[in-house]
Amino acid sequence: MLILWGTLAGLALWLELVYHFSGFGWTAFNPIYAAALIIAWAGIWTLPVGLLKGKLKKIIYYLALWLPTVWTSVQLVYLRIFKQPLLWEGMIRGAQDALTNYWREALVSILGALPYILLLVLPVVILPIILKKRGISLPQFDNLQVMRTLVIVLAGTVGSVMTLKIGELAGFEYFEEYDEFYDPLTVAETMGVLPTLHGDCAVHVRELVDGLFHEQRRSDVSAYTPAVSWSVVSGGDVSGGDVSGGDVSGGDVSGGDLLAGVSGNEQEESPVIRPHQFDLDNALLHELADNDHQTWLADYIENQEPVNTNEYTGMFEGYNLIFLTAEGFCSYAIDEELTPTLYKMANSGFVCENYYVPLWSTSTSDGEYINMTGLIPDGQHSMRNSAANVQPFVLPAFFAAEGVHSYAYHDNTLSYYDRHLSHPNMGYDFRASKLGDLSEAQWGDKVFQMEDPDRWPASDYNMMVATVPEYVNDERFHVYYMTVSGHMLYNFRGNAMSSKNKDAVADLELSEGPKAYIACNIELDKAMENLIEQLEAAGQLDRTVICLSADHYPYGLSDAEYEELAGKDLSQGKDMYRNTLILWNAAMEEPVYIDKTCGPMDLLPTLLNLFGFEYDSRMYAGRDILSDREGMVIFMNRDFVTDSVVFIEKGDVTTWLKDEEGNDIVPDDKKEAYLEEARQEVKRRYNFSAYIIEENYYADVLQAMGAEPYVADPYGQASDDTGTDDAGADDTGTDDGR
Repeated sequence: MLILWGTLAGLALWLELVYHFSGFGWTAFNPIYAAALIIAWAGIWTLPVGLLKGKLKKIIYYLALWLPTVWTSVQLVYLRIFKQPLLWEGMIRGAQDALTNYWREALVSILGALPYILLLVLPVVILPIILKKRGISLPQFDNLQVMRTLVIVLAGTVGSVMTLKIGELAGFEYFEEYDEFYDPLTVAETMGVLPTLHGDCAVHVRELVDGLFHEQRRSDVSAYTPAVSWSVVSGGDVSGGDVSGGDVSGGDVSGGDLLAGVSGNEQEESPVIRPHQFDLDNALLHELADNDHQTWLADYIENQEPVNTNEYTGMFEGYNLIFLTAEGFCSYAIDEELTPTLYKMANSGFVCENYYVPLWSTSTSDGEYINMTGLIPDGQHSMRNSAANVQPFVLPAFFAAEGVHSYAYHDNTLSYYDRHLSHPNMGYDFRASKLGDLSEAQWGDKVFQMEDPDRWPASDYNMMVATVPEYVNDERFHVYYMTVSGHMLYNFRGNAMSSKNKDAVADLELSEGPKAYIACNIELDKAMENLIEQLEAAGQLDRTVICLSADHYPYGLSDAEYEELAGKDLSQGKDMYRNTLILWNAAMEEPVYIDKTCGPMDLLPTLLNLFGFEYDSRMYAGRDILSDREGMVIFMNRDFVTDSVVFIEKGDVTTWLKDEEGNDIVPDDKKEAYLEEARQEVKRRYNFSAYIIEENYYADVLQAMGAEPYVADPYGQASDDTGTDDAGADDTGTDDGR
């Protein structure tokens, strides 16, 4: 019995060690929780092997060897591609996406990880041979051996529970990472692949239990979906009152006479400062709460200090907006000669000098989610999950209230990440260049015709040529683009856009990866040039704002390649995630330089303020970049950067930022209190974002506003019918194969 259990436990330990050192190198590793789980796991597998007979005994034994080995190998390959562990939701809902869109990356990663995969497989191959040569057969358990095995399972289970309980009582970081704010990447790095799997399963069990208790609530609010707008007149009035803003510890916003030459906007000499908030019935909001999360949200919203208007409020009122999430974009794709349009836009308009783009679990989709909602992604596939919820506080809803149609385009498949559900649910008329696995009869009219749609990656330039004529002559429009030309892999063999623009980067003294990366982003530059040309030809350029932000940094490059591209060391602080925001209008004569720390979760409230929309700043995790609030960027593992500090959770690494005189912005006697409050603020914004999507909470907010909901059909006319529209009535679930 002990030999059988020992071999299975030894295999699991071997898998953990190989996974850790191949995936994370010689970083700190806490094996206590993993060891407890291994003890229990090996005992659970040992029991059926000992009790069964014949072929079934051998089948279970070989499953006990191969399943964890294959799982760990898959995790290692996935980690190399996406810099994240593979979770159940990603595997179940995104398996087909990965197989059809990432097979090249998977092949390259498998080849790169092959030595480690062979190490993972080695015990599974050798162990049966050793047992056979030594004549050791699989045991048949008697009652005593069964009892011993059960004791081992119990010991491992108790050990794992006690490890977590001690962590909770002592306030250790590993408990917070594992339970309170489940962070799969940190858990995988510090605790292991088996704890990651166990934690992921625990998350889904809790969600299942919550779903059983909240089933009736979800059906009650289904009438609000798929796409909800609301009347500002009926419930969206901004309440008056003198509400002071938060303290600003840095975060300078400066510029010249930026409104000069911008027609239709005259800045008030003494603008009235008022809070960005709706007149909510807080008592009703609390009355509607039927669990702890909803009560927490009601308390949070009621006590949250709203952000005030500022001198930039309404600067672009009545303008068009084109908002882009640029695949794998970063500052180092910008070059005055190679990407002149991006260079011009990045260095004029609003120039954010401390803009960070974090990497989230579902990389691109989560990057879109935070850009478009102003909320922190919750686990994996938040955008997909949001398709079942009301989305009354995203851009299309505000534009719809002013009679403006909202378009969205993507030069890849319509069904990828279930965008055909999530984006129309926000109010976009969403179209893509390829159908994917959807029905031609139902979804065929949602495919736009562009040149070479099957090239990988496709051309953002061709997308602009094909799509801009569809809206550019509208009186007013809002458009969203998800680009793809900057997608990995970054080489000249498998990346069509890198190959297309290879000659332009031939003389750069860089290795292939950085060269190919710049080359494929030349296509994005061509796309932006064409977009501007078409806007200008239609007489729309001066009255159009273009906002472009990355979904994530180009993690398809190795760290060494990324530093080569940057031409500097990026290992300090959060320098890896520094990026460029383009927020540009052609009629702005002088740039506005913004020193404040900011990131993608701040984009939506910033745009709402600039466009003069009446909105409630308490509905977002982000804050208006141009407001008087101190900037904060939050990362997936709860690291954060503010105008005063860079804090890295792992190891409590704190770097205090300095003022112009070289002194720490936060005095020594206030640092401890400042840091603790900042850490609590990170938790609050995490909780707020998670509970909003988990509870479909904007439905309650709409009721507390007294707003009259209506369904804005993204494919036709707005409707007073509160049922689902034809396009989405039967499609609120996931596709076949997900």
